[in-house]
Amino acid sequence: MLNSTCTDGCKECINICPAEAIQKDPVRLDLGKCVFCTECENVCPAKKITFTTDYHLASNSREALVMDASLSELPLFDPGKIREEIKGYFGKSLKLRLVSAGSCNGCELEMNAAGNVNFDMGRFGIEFTASPRHSDGLVITGPMVENSNFAIKSTFDAIPQPKILILAGACAISGGIFQNSLALQRDFIKNHFVDLYLPGCPPHPLTIVNGILNLIKSRKH
Repeated sequence: MLNSTCTDGCKECINICPAEAIQKDPVRLDLGKCVFCTECENVCPAKKITFTTDYHLASNSREALVMDASLSELPLFDPGKIREEIKGYFGKSLKLRLVSAGSCNGCELEMNAAGNVNFDMGRFGIEFTASPRHSDGLVITGPMVENSNFAIKSTFDAIPQPKILILAGACAISGGIFQNSLALQRDFIKNHFVDLYLPGCPPHPLTIVNGILNLIKSRKH
Protein backbone atom coordinates (compact mmCIF):
# COMPACT_ATOMS: atom_id res chain seq x y z
CA MET A 1 0.00 0.00 0.00
CA LEU A 2 1.23 3.52 -0.79
CA ASN A 3 0.19 6.66 1.10
CA SER A 4 0.35 10.23 -0.14
CA THR A 5 3.10 11.66 2.06
CA CYS A 6 6.78 11.71 1.16
CA THR A 7 9.83 13.53 2.52
CA ASP A 8 11.32 15.95 -0.03
CA GLY A 9 14.58 14.73 -1.52
CA CYS A 10 14.44 11.38 0.26
CA LYS A 11 15.57 8.37 -1.78
CA GLU A 12 16.06 5.83 0.98
CA CYS A 13 13.61 3.35 -0.52
CA ILE A 14 15.07 3.66 -4.02
CA ASN A 15 18.63 3.25 -2.81
CA ILE A 16 17.91 0.10 -0.81
CA CYS A 17 15.66 -1.69 -3.32
CA PRO A 18 17.60 -4.64 -4.83
CA ALA A 19 15.22 -4.98 -7.79
CA GLU A 20 14.87 -1.34 -8.92
CA ALA A 21 11.15 -1.66 -8.25
CA ILE A 22 10.61 1.87 -6.86
CA GLN A 23 10.42 5.22 -8.64
CA LYS A 24 9.64 8.71 -7.36
CA ASP A 25 7.67 11.77 -8.54
CA PRO A 26 5.21 10.22 -8.07
CA VAL A 27 6.28 7.29 -5.94
CA ARG A 28 5.48 4.03 -7.72
CA LEU A 29 6.08 0.42 -6.73
CA ASP A 30 6.37 -2.17 -9.50
CA LEU A 31 5.06 -5.47 -8.14
CA GLY A 32 6.42 -7.15 -11.24
CA LYS A 33 9.93 -6.36 -10.02
CA CYS A 34 9.41 -6.29 -6.26
CA VAL A 35 10.91 -9.21 -4.30
CA PHE A 36 8.91 -8.32 -1.17
CA CYS A 37 11.97 -8.01 1.03
CA THR A 38 10.20 -5.10 2.86
CA GLU A 39 13.48 -3.20 3.24
CA CYS A 40 11.87 -0.11 1.69
CA GLU A 41 9.16 -0.17 4.36
CA ASN A 42 11.78 -0.40 7.09
CA VAL A 43 13.92 2.54 5.92
CA CYS A 44 11.20 4.96 4.75
CA PRO A 45 10.91 7.79 7.32
CA ALA A 46 7.45 8.72 6.03
CA LYS A 47 6.21 5.11 6.05
CA LYS A 48 4.95 5.64 2.54
CA ILE A 49 5.18 1.98 1.57
CA THR A 50 3.41 -0.63 3.66
CA PHE A 51 3.19 -4.35 2.90
CA THR A 52 0.04 -6.25 3.82
CA THR A 53 -1.00 -9.89 3.85
CA ASP A 54 -3.46 -9.44 0.97
CA TYR A 55 -2.81 -12.13 -1.63
CA HIS A 56 -4.90 -10.63 -4.47
CA LEU A 57 -1.82 -9.58 -6.43
CA ALA A 58 -2.14 -11.41 -9.76
CA SER A 59 -3.14 -9.53 -12.90
CA ASN A 60 -3.46 -10.07 -16.63
CA SER A 61 -2.01 -6.61 -17.26
CA ARG A 62 1.66 -5.80 -16.81
CA GLU A 63 0.83 -2.11 -16.39
CA ALA A 64 -1.57 -2.88 -13.52
CA LEU A 65 1.32 -4.24 -11.46
CA VAL A 66 2.77 -0.72 -11.14
CA MET A 67 1.14 0.83 -8.08
CA ASP A 68 1.08 4.45 -6.93
CA ALA A 69 -0.62 6.41 -4.15
CA SER A 70 -3.67 7.11 -6.32
CA LEU A 71 -4.62 3.41 -6.35
CA SER A 72 -6.94 2.34 -3.58
CA GLU A 73 -6.93 -1.34 -4.58
CA LEU A 74 -4.39 -3.99 -5.49
CA PRO A 75 -3.89 -5.01 -9.13
CA LEU A 76 -7.12 -5.92 -10.87
CA PHE A 77 -7.93 -8.01 -13.89
CA ASP A 78 -8.86 -6.32 -17.14
CA PRO A 79 -11.82 -8.33 -18.49
CA GLY A 80 -11.11 -7.01 -21.97
CA LYS A 81 -7.73 -8.75 -22.03
CA ILE A 82 -9.07 -12.20 -21.17
CA ARG A 83 -9.23 -14.04 -24.49
CA GLU A 84 -12.57 -15.55 -25.42
CA GLU A 85 -11.03 -18.96 -26.08
CA ILE A 86 -9.84 -19.08 -22.47
CA LYS A 87 -13.41 -18.69 -21.22
CA GLY A 88 -14.69 -21.22 -23.72
CA TYR A 89 -12.12 -23.97 -23.28
CA PHE A 90 -10.69 -23.69 -19.78
CA GLY A 91 -13.55 -22.63 -17.54
CA LYS A 92 -13.73 -25.96 -15.68
CA SER A 93 -10.33 -27.54 -16.25
CA LEU A 94 -6.79 -26.33 -16.82
CA LYS A 95 -3.65 -28.45 -17.23
CA LEU A 96 -0.32 -26.66 -17.05
CA ARG A 97 3.30 -27.46 -17.84
CA LEU A 98 6.03 -25.64 -15.90
CA VAL A 99 9.45 -24.70 -17.26
CA SER A 100 12.16 -23.45 -14.91
CA ALA A 101 14.16 -20.83 -16.78
CA GLY A 102 16.97 -20.29 -14.29
CA SER A 103 14.79 -20.29 -11.17
CA CYS A 104 16.08 -20.78 -7.63
CA ASN A 105 13.22 -23.30 -7.20
CA GLY A 106 11.35 -21.04 -4.76
CA CYS A 107 8.51 -20.52 -7.23
CA GLU A 108 8.39 -24.23 -7.97
CA LEU A 109 8.01 -24.99 -4.27
CA GLU A 110 5.04 -22.64 -4.03
CA MET A 111 3.49 -24.05 -7.19
CA ASN A 112 3.74 -27.48 -5.61
CA ALA A 113 2.26 -26.12 -2.38
CA ALA A 114 -0.70 -24.71 -4.31
CA GLY A 115 -1.67 -28.30 -5.09
CA ASN A 116 -1.19 -29.77 -1.63
CA VAL A 117 -3.96 -30.55 0.88
CA ASN A 118 -3.85 -27.04 2.35
CA PHE A 119 -4.66 -25.13 -0.85
CA ASP A 120 -5.84 -28.00 -3.08
CA MET A 121 -5.74 -26.27 -6.45
CA GLY A 122 -6.78 -29.56 -8.03
CA ARG A 123 -10.34 -29.22 -6.70
CA PHE A 124 -10.82 -26.48 -9.30
CA GLY A 125 -9.52 -28.71 -12.08
CA ILE A 126 -6.12 -26.97 -12.16
CA GLU A 127 -3.18 -29.37 -12.33
CA PHE A 128 0.39 -29.64 -13.59
CA THR A 129 1.20 -32.27 -16.18
CA ALA A 130 4.40 -34.07 -17.14
CA SER A 131 4.00 -33.54 -20.88
CA PRO A 132 3.35 -30.30 -22.78
CA ARG A 133 1.23 -32.26 -25.26
CA HIS A 134 -1.23 -32.94 -22.44
CA SER A 135 -1.22 -29.30 -21.32
CA ASP A 136 -3.34 -26.23 -21.91
CA GLY A 137 -0.70 -23.70 -21.01
CA LEU A 138 2.88 -22.92 -20.00
CA VAL A 139 4.05 -21.53 -16.66
CA ILE A 140 7.52 -19.96 -16.71
CA THR A 141 9.59 -19.39 -13.58
CA GLY A 142 13.03 -17.83 -13.36
CA PRO A 143 14.59 -14.84 -15.14
CA MET A 144 14.96 -16.66 -18.47
CA VAL A 145 18.64 -17.30 -18.86
CA GLU A 146 19.87 -17.73 -22.42
CA ASN A 147 20.36 -21.48 -22.06
CA SER A 148 16.69 -21.92 -21.17
CA ASN A 149 15.36 -20.49 -24.44
CA PHE A 150 15.23 -23.80 -26.26
CA ALA A 151 13.31 -25.47 -23.43
CA ILE A 152 10.81 -22.60 -23.26
CA LYS A 153 10.19 -22.44 -27.00
CA SER A 154 10.03 -26.19 -27.61
CA THR A 155 7.66 -26.69 -24.69
CA PHE A 156 5.38 -23.86 -25.74
CA ASP A 157 5.32 -25.05 -29.35
CA ALA A 158 4.35 -28.58 -28.22
CA ILE A 159 1.27 -27.34 -26.34
CA PRO A 160 -1.82 -27.54 -28.57
CA GLN A 161 -3.84 -24.46 -29.45
CA PRO A 162 -5.41 -22.56 -27.80
CA LYS A 163 -2.86 -22.20 -25.01
CA ILE A 164 -2.17 -19.98 -22.04
CA LEU A 165 1.09 -18.30 -21.02
CA ILE A 166 1.71 -17.54 -17.34
CA LEU A 167 4.72 -15.81 -15.76
CA ALA A 168 5.24 -16.74 -12.11
CA GLY A 169 7.44 -14.69 -9.82
CA ALA A 170 9.38 -11.44 -10.14
CA CYS A 171 12.19 -13.13 -12.06
CA ALA A 172 9.89 -14.38 -14.82
CA ILE A 173 7.91 -11.13 -15.02
CA SER A 174 10.81 -8.69 -15.18
CA GLY A 175 14.09 -10.47 -14.51
CA GLY A 176 13.84 -9.53 -10.84
CA ILE A 177 17.19 -8.85 -9.21
CA PHE A 178 18.87 -10.31 -12.31
CA GLN A 179 17.17 -7.96 -14.79
CA ASN A 180 20.45 -6.30 -15.82
CA SER A 181 22.39 -9.55 -16.24
CA LEU A 182 23.97 -10.26 -19.61
CA ALA A 183 23.08 -13.93 -19.12
CA LEU A 184 19.37 -13.24 -19.70
CA GLN A 185 17.60 -13.57 -23.03
CA ARG A 186 13.94 -12.55 -22.77
CA ASP A 187 12.93 -12.19 -26.41
CA PHE A 188 10.34 -14.95 -25.99
CA ILE A 189 8.23 -12.69 -23.78
CA LYS A 190 8.50 -9.82 -26.24
CA ASN A 191 7.08 -12.03 -28.99
CA HIS A 192 4.25 -13.75 -27.10
CA PHE A 193 1.11 -12.54 -25.36
CA VAL A 194 1.18 -13.12 -21.60
CA ASP A 195 -2.19 -14.10 -20.14
CA LEU A 196 -1.34 -13.94 -16.44
CA TYR A 197 1.27 -12.40 -14.15
CA LEU A 198 1.79 -13.91 -10.68
CA PRO A 199 3.98 -11.46 -8.72
CA GLY A 200 6.02 -12.38 -5.68
CA CYS A 201 9.39 -13.79 -4.72
CA PRO A 202 8.05 -16.38 -4.70
CA PRO A 203 4.29 -15.90 -5.25
CA HIS A 204 2.13 -17.19 -2.40
CA PRO A 205 -0.01 -20.28 -3.16
CA LEU A 206 -3.14 -18.21 -2.59
CA THR A 207 -1.91 -15.67 -5.14
CA ILE A 208 -1.35 -18.50 -7.60
CA VAL A 209 -4.77 -20.11 -7.07
CA ASN A 210 -6.66 -16.81 -7.00
CA GLY A 211 -4.90 -15.51 -10.10
CA ILE A 212 -5.56 -18.61 -12.21
CA LEU A 213 -9.19 -18.75 -11.09
CA ASN A 214 -9.65 -15.10 -12.05
CA LEU A 215 -8.23 -15.86 -15.48
CA ILE A 216 -10.37 -18.89 -16.29
CA LYS A 217 -13.47 -17.53 -14.52
CA SER A 218 -14.22 -20.82 -12.82
CA ARG A 219 -15.85 -19.15 -9.83
CA LYS A 220 -18.07 -16.16 -9.19
CA HIS A 221 -16.44 -12.94 -7.95
